[in-house]
Amino acid sequence: MTTASAPRLSARGLAAGYPGRRVIEDLDLELAPGRITMIIGANACGKSTLLSVLARVNAPLAGRVELDGTDVAVIPRRAFAQTVGLLPQHPSAPDGLTVAELVARGRHPHRGVFQRWSAADSARVDEAMARTGVTDLADRPVGDLSGGQRQRVWIAMALAQNPRILLLDEPTTFLDLSHQIEVLDLLRELNRTDGTTIVVVLHELNLAARYADDLVVMSEGRIVAHGTAAEVMTTDIISEAFALDALVIPDPLTQTPLVVPVPGGSHVVADGH
Repeated sequence: MTTASAPRLSARGLAAGYPGRRVIEDLDLELAPGRITMIIGANACGKSTLLSVLARVNAPLAGRVELDGTDVAVIPRRAFAQTVGLLPQHPSAPDGLTVAELVARGRHPHRGVFQRWSAADSARVDEAMARTGVTDLADRPVGDLSGGQRQRVWIAMALAQNPRILLLDEPTTFLDLSHQIEVLDLLRELNRTDGTTIVVVLHELNLAARYADDLVVMSEGRIVAHGTAAEVMTTDIISEAFALDALVIPDPLTQTPLVVPVPGGSHVVADGH
């Protein structure tokens, strides 16, 4: 799949938030099709809010989200879910649901009300579990798994959905460093082999710089920088977005920007989610 044929997701004049509080105001964003975009920023800057509106979980307070130029508000939900998938930050599963049953739920957008489960559905579920390394957990209840195992199962469900755009909010939560790398390698493989557009909210700046084709840096509900890691991961932007004094040097392995905080160089910032 070429980037030319990949669907385009964008925000136009977007305002978003909650009753009595706007977190995002007048935001424009064009997500590069067929690429990996990482969204970074300090706590409470609006990253998760933006992702939830892009995924149509929450409606915008103003402006619009467009899929290939069409307002997503007029696209049937099943059709939208066949193109755009979301892994939220804190997903939950019903008690007693097994891994295989949860991953199979990713096929729901592709099946009509009276459509029987097909061999293609089974193959997609099996492939998703194999790619995330959870095949051996298929019969285990999701609630019995460790945090890291659960996270990989949720990613498997998102893969089973087979979306052309996949949005993930902190997909490496609860994972140790080696498993974080495995997940990010998996997402990069999905992007490179399937042409899936990947959009990830991530806290770890150096991993974001290493894996991103594009970086979106947010601060206080606005985008302060958008471009390649080399273009936007600068000392000035790090200071503005994170209230942090840092050196930015080349990663010795990948030559991508590596952020090294200066001891005692952080400023007081408001805590939040």
